[in-house]
Amino acid sequence: MTIARKFASVLHRVLRPRSSGAEVRFRVTNLTRQVEIANRIEIADRGQRRRKGLLGRSGLAAGEGLWIVPCEAVHTFGMQFPIDLVYLDRKARVIKTRSHVRPGRLSACLTAHSVVELPSGTVQGTLTRAGDKLELTQVPVSQTSN
Repeated sequence: MTIARKFASVLHRVLRPRSSGAEVRFRVTNLTRQVEIANRIEIADRGQRRRKGLLGRSGLAAGEGLWIVPCEAVHTFGMQFPIDLVYLDRKARVIKTRSHVRPGRLSACLTAHSVVELPSGTVQGTLTRAGDKLELTQVPVSQTSN
């Protein structure tokens, strides 16, 4: 199965109707660099979760993040900490990265399909760059707990 087909399959499973209480988490691996980027990625693919994003949090621990689908732009107004951003196309290829985006900023990539918000320093620490291929794998919430 091609990566594009896998990605489409994951999106189909994730975007299907589910109860509002169901938690879905993902592991993100940079296939190009053979490194795990994060293992506790939440998804924001519907109204309230997309609007809230990371607002109200005091930070992100290593391995945590938020995947916003669909998304071409984000803001950090009202946030309390800087984040890294990884913009993806529909095939999970990195289009653009931004590191250490401080509170009170805007960032956009109009060709992106989604964006992954990560703890500041993750992009540099994993050497993730435009053109890299990522794999987003759904994992049971019980496997993502610390």
